[in-house]
Amino acid sequence: MREQEEFHEIMIIGGGICGLATALGLHRKGIKSVVLERSETLRNTGAGINIYLNGWHALDHLGVGDQLRAKSIHITDEEGLRCVKRRDLIDTLANSLPAESIRFGCRVVAIETDPTTSFPIVHVADGRILKTKVLIGCDGSNSIVARTLGLKPQNLLQTQVVQGLTSYPNGHGLSNSFLHVWGDKLLVGRIPADEKSVFWFVTQEFNPKDLETRDDLRLVRDRTTEALRDYPARVIEMVKHCDIKTLSLHPIRYHAPWHLAFSDISKGTMTVAGDATHQMDPSMAQGGCSALEDAVVLARCLSREMPVGLSGCRASDQEMLERVGGALRRYARERRWRVVILSTKSFLSGSLLCASWLKRFIFFVIFSKILGGRFSHTQYDCGLR
Repeated sequence: MREQEEFHEIMIIGGGICGLATALGLHRKGIKSVVLERSETLRNTGAGINIYLNGWHALDHLGVGDQLRAKSIHITDEEGLRCVKRRDLIDTLANSLPAESIRFGCRVVAIETDPTTSFPIVHVADGRILKTKVLIGCDGSNSIVARTLGLKPQNLLQTQVVQGLTSYPNGHGLSNSFLHVWGDKLLVGRIPADEKSVFWFVTQEFNPKDLETRDDLRLVRDRTTEALRDYPARVIEMVKHCDIKTLSLHPIRYHAPWHLAFSDISKGTMTVAGDATHQMDPSMAQGGCSALEDAVVLARCLSREMPVGLSGCRASDQEMLERVGGALRRYARERRWRVVILSTKSFLSGSLLCASWLKRFIFFVIFSKILGGRFSHTQYDCGLR
């Protein structure tokens, strides 16, 4: 090997929720992996993650459910819903991994396939060349792995979301409920994260100018506050006095459900998971949950082909290609229709914001009569296979 070349059996691109959960799922199965994160430190900033029962099933399979339940409160009448601070979730996943599982400062700029072995080769911005037998893209909606696989780019839903966390040192005094308040092309969601913190989001029509200035968090806060001028004073004050460091603004993207139904999310020994495959509308509270499901299913499929891990599997490169490729195809098959259903619900939910009342009625009928209702998808347990 040349001086700048490295080899890792399994590489995961992206150190967010999905990437860390996938690494932890593999670790629980006795399989070693390395997470490549472009940032120089752990990306544990941000607001909160709403986790329904299906997400808690996944966290239990990863062995961290009880730790996170202790840091959150149960939301009544919402199918096991709890809001977890993003910092708590990221830190818990990262701290459950073996030392040196995460490689920081690794910005992937290109991916190719070794012409001799057919395994992936990853090129990092600093010139390093990383070779691997399995490559998993957990690198978000602008995934370089998804592009390498030939997946269609995700579409804009013509909506954007601002999320934040507001602290109340003396307690917020809110009931344990998930509040949705609809306005004119505006949706506010509010949910307690604990007795002194509230997670909230504001979904509105997409505005390219907002996207251009989204790094100016004070401007994001002020524009969001102005958009809420007709809302109750307590809602406005919640946004106005948020922890500015937890703010984020991003457009909502989606893969059309019919594309997900007929696209291959694996090729050879490469695949994708989480937002790289299926970004969700925040009102569904399934973005994080579905990413956690992906992690559990992916780890299970790989472990069944190599119960002692890649290093303990005495197989030729050709046999390894066939076994890993088969495992990733099983993962893709198992997730396909689950993700199609979630993405369809997410697409309909996100489209409600700018829809006419007639379209909202039609969407409601599809939701309740065809797709099983608002909470049917939360009963899913990704470990029961």
